[in-house]
Amino acid sequence: MTEDKLQIFIDGVVRYFAHTADNDMRVGTPYLASNAEPISMDYTGIIGISGNNKGCVYFTAPKIMLKHLMMSLGEPDTSEANMIDLVGEVANTISGNARRELGKDFMISVPVVVSGAPSNIHLPSEMRSYVVPAVWRSYSAAVVICLQA
Repeated sequence: MTEDKLQIFIDGVVRYFAHTADNDMRVGTPYLASNAEPISMDYTGIIGISGNNKGCVYFTAPKIMLKHLMMSLGEPDTSEANMIDLVGEVANTISGNARRELGKDFMISVPVVVSGAPSNIHLPSEMRSYVVPAVWRSYSAAVVICLQA
């Protein structure tokens, strides 16, 4: 993956969190991770990618971060159903922004949301993923990009 393509996803994360009340998103240095043990937190929104690229992009975050993010966006209902919707929305927005930049051959699926253990996420073992750490307020989350060109 090129640095320019990785930057598209980083910009998508920053742009999403720019809509929050305090706009306090900090993105760490991306790194490569093994797909044998995918990075996963309490909730994960996964977008399948097809077309010129194949793989997935996902956003994973702890429950407490999603709860505070909803409140920051003006949503008083912090139920589990809304957390599931929110983590899928973040993943979809990041991937949708990438699609605008990368063109119509970067095709994205609807979000699939999983909760709990990383065993619910299956990535191709022959590939490695880029992990983009993100901190909003004091909460750590990540965007994971696993794409085959």
